[in-house]
Amino acid sequence: MGKVYLIGAGPGAADLITVRGARLLGIADVVLHDALIEPEMLEHAPRARKIAVGKRCGQRSTAQHFINKQIVDAAREHDVVVRLKGGDPMLFGRADEEMRALEAAGIEYEVVPGITAALAGASALQRSLTLRGVARSVALATHSRAADTEAIREQVNADSLVFYMGRDSAPEIAQQLIDAGRASSTPVAIVEACSTPRERTLTLTLEELAAGDAQPWLDPAQPSLLMIGDAFAERQRAEQVVDEVDATAEVARDEKGIRRVA
Repeated sequence: MGKVYLIGAGPGAADLITVRGARLLGIADVVLHDALIEPEMLEHAPRARKIAVGKRCGQRSTAQHFINKQIVDAAREHDVVVRLKGGDPMLFGRADEEMRALEAAGIEYEVVPGITAALAGASALQRSLTLRGVARSVALATHSRAADTEAIREQVNADSLVFYMGRDSAPEIAQQLIDAGRASSTPVAIVEACSTPRERTLTLTLEELAAGDAQPWLDPAQPSLLMIGDAFAERQRAEQVVDEVDATAEVARDEKGIRRVA
């Protein structure tokens, strides 16, 4: 039997795949790839047979159990099989189901991590996911249809929230967060088609997102990220918050009798 590599393609741009991932694509016999993989990414695999097995919201897609079977069948016929996934295989990529199918078939596999979209989205915005005194925690999430769940309460407690696959449910996500205690004035940034030539960004508030203000702007053909939290505010506002945190810390030190050095 051959060996299967579950490779993270990164957020979109062909040159954001890891060196290891690109090298393995170069020797692959078969590549089973997600729907959102950029065509330029597949140029890393000139000798491979390419099979599209991805899923698109609202469109006819390949069932996961059939994808599992295709991977196993390919590994029984070829030496090097690549399952190419957008972002990182281990985040919202259903990699666990594919790994269990390979284990059941006795097929060797390796996971090659990739850059997940949240990291590339922060780079596109030039806003850090974490910010001293403002954002010490980050939650990567998908939309929960159930209102008032423990998951929603936990998300509210995270300083920076990044929702994957939340485009169509953006108003509902925003309203859930507001109902659970998140301030309606919380900054929101939307990054669409991250790292590709089609990349666009939009900034607004959680209240505006709940009102559906972003929906006319969003392109249903493009993947998008919802990035929510004070760390994604306009830079001037974010810097002001950091300065306020520093000033508060200085007062606290003075009150404790700690001498400051000029």
